[in-house]
Amino acid sequence: MSDLPTLTVSAADPTPPYEQVRRQLATLIHGGALAVGTRLPPVRQLAGDLSLAVGTVARAYRELEAAGLLVTRRGGGTRVADAVPRATEVDTALRYAAEEYVTRARLAGAGDDAIVNALHAALGHSHGGSG
Repeated sequence: MSDLPTLTVSAADPTPPYEQVRRQLATLIHGGALAVGTRLPPVRQLAGDLSLAVGTVARAYRELEAAGLLVTRRGGGTRVADAVPRATEVDTALRYAAEEYVTRARLAGAGDDAIVNALHAALGHSHGGSG
């Protein structure tokens, strides 16, 4: 199999399942939890493990390939790319915190404008102001 940490997909999360998978894998790759060359499970296997449609996992893998994080070779499976664009620890932490904030805000019923306004307020800026 692979050294893949446990992934989870939440039906309560308004984020589409393929994006939940893509985001978790990207975070694991950027954070170094999935090293260069680590082989990921085949699409069908991961789909079965997560109770998702094969196309859902395939889309997540395709988007990660397009971002340069994964490579798929016939007979070699899907692996973490050799030249992964690395995010700094701060970038990774900020991205994760932002994704969690947006998810929680959407679960609470907030729209994009309300989410952005709350972020600007937290930063001490007015959303409609000059900056």
